[in-house]
Amino acid sequence: MQDADKIFLEYVVKALVDNPNDVKIDRTVDEMGVLISLTVNPADMGKIIGRMGNTAKAIRTLLRIIGMKNNARVNLKINEPEGGMRPEARPANGGMATKTVDQAMEDLKGI
Repeated sequence: MQDADKIFLEYVVKALVDNPNDVKIDRTVDEMGVLISLTVNPADMGKIIGRMGNTAKAIRTLLRIIGMKNNARVNLKINEPEGGMRPEARPANGGMATKTVDQAMEDLKGI
């Protein structure tokens, strides 16, 4: 069964998301191994990624185990929705301006 990894991924992802009809999985095979591309509804991205990426890491680990069983290297690519922001593109402090202690003290003097 060549598509065991795709069937497994579809089962797991559809169980996690709120919009299972929006799940799209593409599987390609080349000399580097198997690449599975996953696209979900933008509202479900957080459920697939999980806190600190732990859910995505777990899914990738399980896919690699399935690949080892079938003598293939399996990689998962989670497609980012249109207009999405990667963590490194977001301000580190949640968009709040950082001030030095002296600047903050000056602001407090005006109160």
